[in-house]
Amino acid sequence: MTTEATLPTTSASPTARQVWTRARGIALALVVLLAGAVAIAVVRSDARHGELDPRSADPYGSRAVAELLADRGVSTRVVTTLDEARAAAGPDTTLLVAVPDLLTGRQQTQLHAATEGSGGRTLLVAPGGPAVERLAPGVTADPALSFDSTLAPECALPAARSAGTADTGGVRYSSDHIEAEACYPSRRLATLLRIPDTSAKSPQERTPGDTVVLGAPDILYNDRLDEHGNASLALQLLGSRAHLVWYLPSLTDPTTPDDERSLFDLLPSGWLWGTLQLFVAAALAALWRARRLGPLVPENLPVAIRASETVEGRARLYRKANARDRAATALRSATRTRLAPLVGVPVAQAHAPEALLPALSAHLTGEHDGGQALHTLLFGPPPGDDAALTALADQLDALEREVRRP
Repeated sequence: MTTEATLPTTSASPTARQVWTRARGIALALVVLLAGAVAIAVVRSDARHGELDPRSADPYGSRAVAELLADRGVSTRVVTTLDEARAAAGPDTTLLVAVPDLLTGRQQTQLHAATEGSGGRTLLVAPGGPAVERLAPGVTADPALSFDSTLAPECALPAARSAGTADTGGVRYSSDHIEAEACYPSRRLATLLRIPDTSAKSPQERTPGDTVVLGAPDILYNDRLDEHGNASLALQLLGSRAHLVWYLPSLTDPTTPDDERSLFDLLPSGWLWGTLQLFVAAALAALWRARRLGPLVPENLPVAIRASETVEGRARLYRKANARDRAATALRSATRTRLAPLVGVPVAQAHAPEALLPALSAHLTGEHDGGQALHTLLFGPPPGDDAALTALADQLDALEREVRRP
């Protein structure tokens, strides 16, 4: 069994107290950031619990509108899978899709195929660009959101004219459907669109089907229902049929292998943009604090460092890097520089074998008088292991003592 020698502790080795002093600022910052993240997550989770759920009485829930619809004889049923939502489509049903963006592209296409021509109403709550293009072909979402949340109807749709102003401001839409009714405009783009279904299965249907695209979910929230004409607009949009199917898409809804999404697909776009901004900020901070490129400027050390500590530190660096060749080169170069003046050779020629070796041979006797031995010692190849490096250092020291001997 082999054992490795333990290096003695020197003044260059930091103590535990020094390590803690240096790292406590960073540790404190990390703790503060972690605590802040946990606090924000807790606050947001409490505030958004049961969002757009007709069974939730929380501020962002929708239980109030469901109870008002029940008083008017409209039943509300919550579904959480695509199969249930597709099966519920029919002429006497309003299908509300709470978060269309959670559906995959294939699921959105399948849901549109099930509702098209069914004679019922499909209400999409704040769908983004890709989602609305699949669920309501011919409708386009504008990337810029509405500046105002409360808007006037400015259209002929009876439900909008009866409700008056409402909190529909959010995503803005445009449509190329000739019969589309655009309401609650913001900067000339609608935040509520009604697109009649022209592919009805039966021409004798008394109530043709349609799709309603709503730019914001505010009129469905419990804490916003009593403001402006929100309640009237919500009841008229959701109460046109006897049954309301409230579809709450979830990430647990089984999908086909082609619909499987990566972690980045599930992250909201805001998180991705925020991460990119953090990287840009870190790069700018690094550029700001980085050392400027330019010529080296010698500076005096603020404290005096003992030569033994410098030698020991440099030796440890060589040992850690396994740089025996560099260590041997440094030892030989320093020895040649010191030996040259002792044998009458200019320092500028100390590293030339043809100038230094003959002068050394003239001053030496015994085992070092051979020219080949001196050449190997002062200009030879690097040692192969630590023992050879130690032997080289001893031989160089012995050579220098012999030259200095009177």
